[in-house]
Amino acid sequence: MRTEIGTYSSRSAALAPETESVSVVIVVWNAKKYVLECLESLREHCQNIGPEVIVVDNCSTDGTPEMVAEQFPEFRLIRNPENYGFAKANNIGIAQSSGEYVCLVNSDVKFLDDCITPILDFLRTNPQVAMVGPKMLTAKGAVARSTMRFPTVWSYFCRAVGLDLLFKRSRIFGGFLMSDFDHLTTRPVEVLNGWFVVARREAIQRVGLLDADFFMYGEDIDWSYRFRQCGQPVYFFAGAGAVHYGGASSSNAPIRFYLEMCRADLQLWRKHRGWLGGAAFLSILALHHMVRLFGMSFTYLIRPSQREDTLLKLKRSLATLEWLATPSHPTAAKGAGSTQHRESPAA
Repeated sequence: MRTEIGTYSSRSAALAPETESVSVVIVVWNAKKYVLECLESLREHCQNIGPEVIVVDNCSTDGTPEMVAEQFPEFRLIRNPENYGFAKANNIGIAQSSGEYVCLVNSDVKFLDDCITPILDFLRTNPQVAMVGPKMLTAKGAVARSTMRFPTVWSYFCRAVGLDLLFKRSRIFGGFLMSDFDHLTTRPVEVLNGWFVVARREAIQRVGLLDADFFMYGEDIDWSYRFRQCGQPVYFFAGAGAVHYGGASSSNAPIRFYLEMCRADLQLWRKHRGWLGGAAFLSILALHHMVRLFGMSFTYLIRPSQREDTLLKLKRSLATLEWLATPSHPTAAKGAGSTQHRESPAA
């Protein structure tokens, strides 16, 4: 196994030669149990495609890189000297990869079969498609949300006040989380969730790497938006799927990670909608959590069996409103890692 110290350059991934058909890049940060299951299932089910697998460790402290080096010598390990965040670490892996196609996979993904080959076949037979995401499955096998729409003031408002839950089949009220889409049909979409995507290298060369200013969360929406701006179609592919556990790292500090998501979304709104859009996002987020405080307080009183979960949601809303009341809107401490699962700040 080649073990390297990670270095970062903003130059395009075009510098890497295209000698492999597909390169798999997996960013890891602690969560050794999930990383082990991910890599074992990748080795078991996808060995026939001969992928170049690059594991980028974000300075884990739980023995994850040592485990990767010992148990997966055929994979290439890059050890970052510090936690660079999700986007930047993926960029390091992309820049060091050589495949015609680049597959970014979260470290809490479990492969049930060779789901990469059908995606590659789809890309090869549809040369106009630039990036593809498969069907997300829960640990129990249910289909989970894998796509989103670009957030707008209206769609975000629908999500914040629950209109997308009241009118799940409505395109108008479906919100940016696409409650109206069953995720069973292959089709073009606006946003692919960043848990598992396969992109053409030539498309990445046109669009550019992930925006490393996003430490965690937000980079998938931003990347999809930039693909769209460059005329590079993004598709959801219903013909393949894998299990995504989600929240393997964030479950240890849910409020802190939630605030990190709020910060990333504010950053996203300001980048693409300007300061006025950022102000709209903050206003709707505040409305949502004030309404949620009232609703969760009532639930806490009348449903004793749900009090533990309700109390966490109450604390999250209070922490969010406190964050909103701080003029600089600081982020949570950046001990955040690479295993992420996006719900929404308005959730």
